[in-house]
Amino acid sequence: MRIISGEARGRKLFAPQGLNTRPTADRVKESVFNILGRRVVEARVLDLFAGSGAMALECISRGADFAALVDQDRGAAAVIEKNIALLRCAERTLLINMDWRRALKQMRGYRFSLVFMDPPYKMVESYDQAAQALKEDGLLEDDATLVMEHSREVSLEDRLGQGFEIFDKRVYGESAVSFVRRTEEEDHE
Repeated sequence: MRIISGEARGRKLFAPQGLNTRPTADRVKESVFNILGRRVVEARVLDLFAGSGAMALECISRGADFAALVDQDRGAAAVIEKNIALLRCAERTLLINMDWRRALKQMRGYRFSLVFMDPPYKMVESYDQAAQALKEDGLLEDDATLVMEHSREVSLEDRLGQGFEIFDKRVYGESAVSFVRRTEEEDHE
């Protein structure tokens, strides 16, 4: 696992041990960032279920202004802390080691333009719950993009609640990545 592009290009990242995390494969990460393109530059990023922090730290390397990384697993948080130190980007990051629900409540006042969600695949309800909480707590910029990695067997179209739509979806082996935005009707309410 490494940083693919930007100022930290080629840097190898630490990964959590055990089966509690499922790091995003480099080829999937590269594809995701090709799709996101310039959205990353100057973005304010939130990485829920951050694992190693690779997605948020890739954003920082590519010119994002700020990244908040949330993971409740202590081992994952320790790895994220090591990766932040390795990339020397502590001043542009915030690590929160707690459940995502509590973390979102703690982050009221922040606004994010790019959100990554890659929960354990068994937590299928968390995609919509987290999206709705982000919206209700005012944490999303109007043009925010949510990047949701999930099992290819799960149809997020059936799980996303009102106010969100999938505008792109890619399948990579057993995984899929859905790119989600707020709907126009939601923006005008």
